[in-house]
Amino acid sequence: MTHQSSLSTFKSSTLMKLFIIGTFFISSISFIACKSSENNHDASGIFEANEVIVSSEVSGKILNLNIEEGMTILKDSVIGKIDPINLQLQTEQVSSSMAALRQKTNDADPQIQVLETQITAQQKQLAILNTQLNTAIREQKRIQNLVKAEAAPAKQLDDVNAQVDLIKDQIEAANSQLNVLKRQIVSQKEMVGIQNRSILSEQQPLEKKLAQMKDQLSKTNITNPIAGTVLTKYANAGEITVPGKAIYKIADLSYVTLRIYITGTQIPQIKLNQTVKVAIDEGEKKYKNYEGTITWISDKAEFTPKTIQTKEERANLVYPVKIRVKNDGYLKLGMYGEVNFK
Repeated sequence: MTHQSSLSTFKSSTLMKLFIIGTFFISSISFIACKSSENNHDASGIFEANEVIVSSEVSGKILNLNIEEGMTILKDSVIGKIDPINLQLQTEQVSSSMAALRQKTNDADPQIQVLETQITAQQKQLAILNTQLNTAIREQKRIQNLVKAEAAPAKQLDDVNAQVDLIKDQIEAANSQLNVLKRQIVSQKEMVGIQNRSILSEQQPLEKKLAQMKDQLSKTNITNPIAGTVLTKYANAGEITVPGKAIYKIADLSYVTLRIYITGTQIPQIKLNQTVKVAIDEGEKKYKNYEGTITWISDKAEFTPKTIQTKEERANLVYPVKIRVKNDGYLKLGMYGEVNFK
């Protein structure tokens, strides 16, 4: 009885061990199958965005900078100010130089007014001479008739003829003087114009410089170029900045881009503007799903990046692909995402 009891106990123990091993094997197979099903994706990659580094455009002390990392800023918002005093002084200096140029220019009007007064007097004198000439000519004709009728001596006619010739000579001289005065006005205008052009030739470069200074002055306002979220802040109020020095980095996170790499065998499965399924980890065994759109497919293959795992890990060459995904706030830059093309 004792031998039979021990044999029965051994059989029961063996059956229990086989049952436990079988149960563990089946559970392992189910877990592996489930895990394999959960990780059944066509490609994976990292979320990124178009980042813009905003740099200073002028030199000076940062008076204020009203941003913090994580802050959302609208496009064209003025978020800071660089000390403008140096540029303001330079602008005033250029403006003063332009005003001084205008004071150096000559004005021909006073001299021209004198000449015009002389012309007016000369024209009046000509009018008087013409009147005298007309009178003398009428007297000349009258005396000629009297001489023909032998009613007046010839000497009287000679005197009248001499008077007519004298008046004509005076009119000719007056016209000559009038022309001289007119030429003097033209010459005066040309001479003053040449002098002024020489002086004012310096004005155009000064105007260009003034426009440049005003442009630089406007850039002392730190203006945000795009709507987005501040990712990194590189400077603070009170610091000295120079052109090209980074102040902050910003990106529009309303849409993010998932950059993935696929093999040549996967290329026929996708096309531009194709809608795909994008998933991110949500807990240990859960995924949060998004809808994405393929916006770019590289036309050139490149070597597999070390940080990227493709479906065929042994492939030497892969094609970069960008997928645009609307961000609901959960998607972060640098986060991994998985993609199913179907």
